[in-house]
Amino acid sequence: MKKRIFGNWKMNGSLASNAALLDALAQGVQAGACDVAVCAPAPYLAQLQAVLAGSAIGIGAQDLSAHTEGAYTGEVSGAMLREFGVRYVLVGHSERRQYHAESDELVARKAQAALACGITPVVCVGETLAQREAGETEAVVRRQLAAVVQVNGHCLSEIVLAYEPVWAIGTGKTATPAQAQAVHAVLRAQLLAATTAAGRIPVLYGGSMNASNASELLSQMDIDGGLVGGASLKAADFLRIVACAQ
Repeated sequence: MKKRIFGNWKMNGSLASNAALLDALAQGVQAGACDVAVCAPAPYLAQLQAVLAGSAIGIGAQDLSAHTEGAYTGEVSGAMLREFGVRYVLVGHSERRQYHAESDELVARKAQAALACGITPVVCVGETLAQREAGETEAVVRRQLAAVVQVNGHCLSEIVLAYEPVWAIGTGKTATPAQAQAVHAVLRAQLLAATTAAGRIPVLYGGSMNASNASELLSQMDIDGGLVGGASLKAADFLRIVACAQ
């Protein structure tokens, strides 16, 4: 399976800074041994579509509505995202779960909405520090994934899964390779129990992966790539991570 390195800009960027970053990435990423994508805020998707046309970098969005259309002010549908060349969309990112009270069921329906539009959902799961310290890590990630399996079991092989320990996002803390691998193994086993196509479902690590720790994390048996936050805003760092995955 090809490794996948996806950047998540979160709520960062400007037209000018994006242009410089995207130009460096487009020149530095060649089609090859790993798949690369950038998940940007919705206002910048048109810029990504224009700049990345013909490049080896896929376009990703950071969220989508569970609805197809209607009176949902501020929401963006999967069909709208498709018009901007979006191939991937994050669903259930821990920040959406925490700050917007997104439930496991809503995340599952958002994944369903993405799949219905031919967009690959990157389903994020992960535990808080309190949950980890209480020994609840496995139960939490299994519950989060189970909701997605229940709604999307018939096309589960079309998703990407990302494990992002909440306590390691934007904190500078990173799960050790052994800690990350242990949770990835749990998720892999759950996927194997749910579908015969489990071997085609990438499981990415998304907790403060950077240029210094990427190589060791990506060498773990069940880690198929990275969902990269802060380091994706720096071309040199992101390209180094991509190089580790090739």
